[in-house]
Amino acid sequence: MQATRRNEKQSWLWGEILLAGLLGASLALFVTHPALRTRFDLPELRLVLQTTMTLAGLLVAVLAAARYAVEGRRVDLLLATGFFVTSLSNAAFTIAPRFGGHEIAAPEAWSGLIGAILGTALIAAAPLSRGRSKYRDWAIANAVAAAGITLFVAWSLLRALGTALPALSPPVSEPQPFYLTGALALQAFVALIAVVGWGARFLRRGDDLARWLALGFTLMLFAALYLVFQPLLATTYVSQSDFLRMLAYAVMLVGAWRAIQFAEFGRAVAEERARVAREIHDGLAQYLFAVSTHASMLEAGAPIETTVPRLKEAAVLAQQEARFAILALSSASGTAPFDAALRRYVDFLVADGALEVDLDVDTAIRLAPDEQIEIFRIVQEGLANVRKHANATRAEVTIGARAFGERFVEIRDDGDGFDGEEQAAGQGLKNMRARAESIEGGFSLRSTPGRGTALEVVLRT
Repeated sequence: MQATRRNEKQSWLWGEILLAGLLGASLALFVTHPALRTRFDLPELRLVLQTTMTLAGLLVAVLAAARYAVEGRRVDLLLATGFFVTSLSNAAFTIAPRFGGHEIAAPEAWSGLIGAILGTALIAAAPLSRGRSKYRDWAIANAVAAAGITLFVAWSLLRALGTALPALSPPVSEPQPFYLTGALALQAFVALIAVVGWGARFLRRGDDLARWLALGFTLMLFAALYLVFQPLLATTYVSQSDFLRMLAYAVMLVGAWRAIQFAEFGRAVAEERARVAREIHDGLAQYLFAVSTHASMLEAGAPIETTVPRLKEAAVLAQQEARFAILALSSASGTAPFDAALRRYVDFLVADGALEVDLDVDTAIRLAPDEQIEIFRIVQEGLANVRKHANATRAEVTIGARAFGERFVEIRDDGDGFDGEEQAAGQGLKNMRARAESIEGGFSLRSTPGRGTALEVVLRT
């Protein structure tokens, strides 16, 4: 495993070096040969690209926020906030004026650049953060609101300058002013910090999202460097920088999507482990305690003729629970067929010949790990009730599907039955009902004195 991870990191590092080398060589080519620079006056295309990148940034922010909701890590808080700020400032100061049919004025252009730098700075700071946030509720909303207020104040101050504010986009024929070169160089420097930070995080911790973000910000870095030598901010022109940024957002969107999938999978595994631990505690641990107690009683001189049968019974039940624990673990990982484990349990149950059980499991239906565990327990509890209380000779267990894909579990017996209106439900029936509710299933029971009992669990759709 360590060798595989080391190879992945080396492959990523060489790929990053190759990508940076290719981008750097192309940048040097455009700088030394100005005639190769391509830029087109296509306002509609630029608006489409800006809108697409804004939506992509919002999607990355939403996915990062979803992972933050699952894991609560500060890195995801800063990441989501940074992408929200970048996308919202781009929408407010670059896209909205265009949709309104207005030219982008100097205050909006400068505010959009400030918002992009601020958002990128938050993203660059994310890999440097440690630990988990104690207050998850509204944390991202509060951070975005604070950044939004900051941008609004900056925009208000810039508008107050009026005509004294220098233009962000000079005519194409004029040389680039120093203040624009400095602002764009600052943006490129922040992107460089993001590349180094996310790359170091991947090399140090093997975080899959960090790998994709480092690649994405490598593209963003060279997109910013292109603008240093060929500024086109807040104009109707489209250049290589816009396409590099578009590709960067696509790469980061893929990484964020993979990250949220891994987070959900990790949460599901953690929940399944907790469930299995509870099952072992509730079942196997109790029977092992009973075995230990009866063994201690034998050592203390208790009568063998009464203690040994109880010890044997507790050992048999502990073995049964151990088999179920193996089922719970293996079914959660998808390595053991649920029906095979259930058949082993039924074979064990009917070994003494006191009860005949007909088990019918439709192998075409799919059961989630939590459903497998609870259905196993429901069948176990139901057949135990049949043996203890029903005086039945035969039982039928059916796990299948009806029309429209409705999945169900049914247990029938030919026992004495009972009058449900006169006889209160025992603890076994209450447990089965609770287990059915825990997997969002419906529970029903039909019983007639002298004609047996049938219980059914309809599983969630």
